Amino acid sequence: MAAEEGQVIGCHTLDSWNDQLKKGNDSKKLVVVDFTASWCGPCRIIAPFLTELAKNFSNVMFLKVDVDELKEVAADWAIEAMPTFMFLKEGTIVDKVVGAKKDELQQTVLKHVGAASTASA
Repeated sequence: MAAEEGQVIGCHTLDSWNDQLKKGNDSKKLVVVDFTASWCGPCRIIAPFLTELAKNFSNVMFLKVDVDELKEVAADWAIEAMPTFMFLKEGTIVDKVVGAKKDELQQTVLKHVGAASTASA
């Protein structure tokens, strides 16, 4: 089991972001990117829930990007509100959840994990 499985990986530099994104794309796993900010109340409220999802879905890669640390990445991804969760498969955006919506976040993970396991079966 990789050290990153079961946890949310914080990307604090452009290099770490590019490296983790490449790992996610190469793994063919679902990648969930949490675009967050330290000053964002809803982001802080949903963070423990995201950690729980990471523990429960070890077959999903969870990344966290602080929009103030990596402004360039946030701009590239057209992030306008926090938190924004982008769902990627092999580098392609397959879904998006805007806001601290626990149920919608979990349902979206389930939807794409289900699709991934069906596709590989």
